[in-house]
Amino acid sequence: MAKARLESWVVSDAFWQRVEPLIPQRPSRPVRRKFVRQPGGGRKPKEARVVFEAIVYVLRTGCQWKALPNERFGSASAIHQRFLEWEKVGFFVALWQAGLAEYDEMEGIAWRWQSIDGALLKAPLAQESVGPNPTDRGTKWKQANAAGGRPWRPAVDHRDRS
Repeated sequence: MAKARLESWVVSDAFWQRVEPLIPQRPSRPVRRKFVRQPGGGRKPKEARVVFEAIVYVLRTGCQWKALPNERFGSASAIHQRFLEWEKVGFFVALWQAGLAEYDEMEGIAWRWQSIDGALLKAPLAQESVGPNPTDRGTKWKQANAAGGRPWRPAVDHRDRS
């Protein structure tokens, strides 16, 4: 029997078992504060797995936070808030380090020879090799005549101001 193929943003059970220990615990509310509303009122926080799956969805699809499917993940602003909390406590760095360590055990990383590629500046010779910007069409006077072959002229040549 073939394995069921998951969508690229769905977190499998095996992957979740490796990620779950790294998820930071939410800070509890201070005991000193008094709340006017009933204890336990308000919405329960989203499950960490749903939040993580939503973050993976944003990373895989490249969509904006507000474009998250409401029916699957719930409030996009709540998901984004948890993302910011996790980023602040270093969850994603820990996840990256755990992934590197696991890959190093499986395949081995050649730590002696690593390189980084990137560009922070515009290529100095790009204009000569690429050519002019295709969206620059020039000014109106350099454009071709209208469809009738007659150039555009105002309807009134002179306005009498007396």
